[in-house]
Amino acid sequence: MFTRQVTEDLAIALVQPSFAKNYYEIVCREREYLSHWLAWPPHANGEAFFETFVKSALHDYAEGKSLTCAMVYQDEIVGNISFNSINHELKKVEIGYWLSESFQGKGIASRCVQALIDIAFQELEMEKIQIAAATENLPSRKLAERLGFVLEGIITRNENLNGRVVDHAIYGLSVSRL
Repeated sequence: MFTRQVTEDLAIALVQPSFAKNYYEIVCREREYLSHWLAWPPHANGEAFFETFVKSALHDYAEGKSLTCAMVYQDEIVGNISFNSINHELKKVEIGYWLSESFQGKGIASRCVQALIDIAFQELEMEKIQIAAATENLPSRKLAERLGFVLEGIITRNENLNGRVVDHAIYGLSVSRL
């Protein structure tokens, strides 16, 4: 199993079937919070939802299409981070992440995104990283900006978040900007 130690108390670990229970527990505690920026929480009504998610993620990882990891803080799964897509032809990846509300403000997401940036540029030899965030999702937008991503544009009416249509801010980081 792929695991990357980010700091002494923080790691990212390739998703595995045993994580389904942990993901479901987080959603049960924080469904309303997570549903504000993610479309899937209202549909996550059991561990089977996450078992299917993990199986699909591992299939896509095996084919080189994505990399989906749990964020593990002090030996507890606290969120998810991924290359939602890996485009080898364009040498581009898109990063997505979510973090349990109770673990925010500790730099966990920022450090995990930085770890994926390093993997993308140094190991996968990508030339571009993209992050999309709802325009109103200021914490995610600030994270991208803090890590050197540049706002490349706004895509209007880009996602239906449980009945609420949102615009997306698209951020990019190119290897040439480093």
